[in-house]
Amino acid sequence: MTQQPHELVWTLTTAGFAARCVHVVADLGVADRIDDSPVPAAELASACGVDADALGRVMSLLAAHGIFDHRDGTFGHTASSRLLRSDHPMTMRPFLQMMGLPIIWGSITELGHSVRTGRPSLEVLEPQGLWAHLQGHPSDGEIFGRAMTAKAGAEGAAVVDAFDFRPYRTITDIGGGRGHLLRAVLDVAPDTEGILFDLPEVIDSLDVEHPRMRAIAGDFFKDALPAADAYVLMEVLHDWPERECVEILAAIRRAAHQNSTLLVVEGVLPEDHNDPRAATLDLIMLTVTGGRERTASQMSGLFEQAGFRLDRVTDTASPMRIVEGSPV
Repeated sequence: MTQQPHELVWTLTTAGFAARCVHVVADLGVADRIDDSPVPAAELASACGVDADALGRVMSLLAAHGIFDHRDGTFGHTASSRLLRSDHPMTMRPFLQMMGLPIIWGSITELGHSVRTGRPSLEVLEPQGLWAHLQGHPSDGEIFGRAMTAKAGAEGAAVVDAFDFRPYRTITDIGGGRGHLLRAVLDVAPDTEGILFDLPEVIDSLDVEHPRMRAIAGDFFKDALPAADAYVLMEVLHDWPERECVEILAAIRRAAHQNSTLLVVEGVLPEDHNDPRAATLDLIMLTVTGGRERTASQMSGLFEQAGFRLDRVTDTASPMRIVEGSPV
């Protein structure tokens, strides 16, 4: 049934309560305490060291949304709640923990600052920005890193299924974090060599075990990038405003040869902006990093300023799309 206007407004106005419930349950590791059989709320609370009545009420709200199954005072798994388990191959627990961090959730509550100024509201809480905060708060940085790894692992499979990486002798993953996407690419492109390029503190924390992957530490705003046949940027440009995006792309253009391929993997906005998921991510980028999600035409404009042309956009089975470009 279509919601009545007042019910739609009420649902949106109170949606944050359900969001906070899923953050808290993920942080407590409640889903890890449930296997194949339902578990009483009191037993879950005891295992997690929390109040039984309060946890039961939180779990009841999540069950009403289809996360967990609630029957006779017990809670069992649904397909959605299993994604909150730490051992699920597509676990979303780190992402939920990240979204619940005070620096992230606080930025959303300070959205008014972004609306008034056009600046990321996170700067109200941390004037130096997100990256400085993560460096200064290692526990938050660890959660953030695990969240990005989980997200890349879940979406990387869809990317390699949708695009043929085999023609490229060398592929450089710019800002590739722990290298999960690049490893997935190399697994399906057996004759390809991979280069992982990221900040020194990221590279120094890695154990690069793949025989065809090497890591290079650097800053894409300052350091020369390695030469390659293809360059992959997965959810990097959306972290930055236009000027910085053009700088990143221009650095790639200086390193690329005339036959190199640029592959930007992001949740490209539809031209009519009629996608609540993409629009939500766009607001997250506004409040947290000062970046944005972009349409294909907006992406094309960035490409042109940096010496590339946009050739095509490829859909994947995930929300990610692959924007392909070549030097002009």
